[in-house]
Amino acid sequence: MGRDRAVSRARDLDKAAWCGEPSYVWREGQQRRLGMIVAAAGERLHGQVLENGCGVGMYAEHLAPLAGMLVGIEFDLPRAVEAHQRGEHIANAAGEHLPFADQSFDAILSHEVLEHVQDDRLAVQEMVRVLRPGGRILLFVPNRGYPFETHGIYWRGRYHFGNIPLVNYLPRPWRNRLAPHVRIYTRRDLEKLFRGLPVTVCQRTVIFGAYDNVIARWPRLGRALRHLLQTLERTPLCIFGLSHFWVVEKEG
Repeated sequence: MGRDRAVSRARDLDKAAWCGEPSYVWREGQQRRLGMIVAAAGERLHGQVLENGCGVGMYAEHLAPLAGMLVGIEFDLPRAVEAHQRGEHIANAAGEHLPFADQSFDAILSHEVLEHVQDDRLAVQEMVRVLRPGGRILLFVPNRGYPFETHGIYWRGRYHFGNIPLVNYLPRPWRNRLAPHVRIYTRRDLEKLFRGLPVTVCQRTVIFGAYDNVIARWPRLGRALRHLLQTLERTPLCIFGLSHFWVVEKEG
C-alpha cells in the first residue's frame, strides 16, 4: 500500500512538472492579473474570447461574466473536465492544433501556458491564425531573469517540486537539463516567436508576483515586499520579475 501511494505521488509530481501545477485559489495576485487582462483587451472582451490552456478553469470562471462569449481549451482531459464545471464552453484540445476556423476570436488569453506546450512557435502561429484582425493576444510566460525556477527541477532522475534558486541563471543547456519540462523566456525569445507574423506588440512588461503566500504567513513583511517589488516594475530592475506580460495585436 505504501509503495502504491509512493508511485501515485511520483506520477502526480511528474504530471505537475510537465503540465504545470493547477491553482485552486483566487487571491490578490490573480485578481491583479485579471485587471491587467481586462484593461488590455478593452472592448474586444465583449466579443469572442478564447482562453488557450484554461487548466481547471479559474480564470475562465472569472472572465466568463465579463466576456461576450468565452471558450476555453485544455490539453489535459481531467483538467478540461474539471474546468467544464466552472465554464460552459470548454474543449479538450492542444494549443498547437486549435479546433477553430481562421479569424474566430477577438481576444485570446494564454496565461502561463506557452512554456508547457511541445512546440511554442506553432502554438503562437495557431493563436494568430484564429485571431481576427485588430484582435489581441494577452500573453503571460515565465521570465528567465527571475531568481527562482518556480516549476521545480529534475535531479538524479527524480522531480523536486518547489522554488529552486538561481537555476535560470545557468547556461541554457545546463538549465534545460535540470528543468526539461518547462521553458523560460527572455524578451529576445518572445520576439523570435512572433517574428514574421502579422502582428504588432502593443505592450510588453515584466511583472512581479503578489506574494500572497508570504502575506498569509507574515502580513506586514509580505505586503512590504509586494509593494517594493511591484514598484520595481516601473524601473529597469523589472528584468528580475516573475513573468513577461505581452499584448500583441493582429494586423490587417
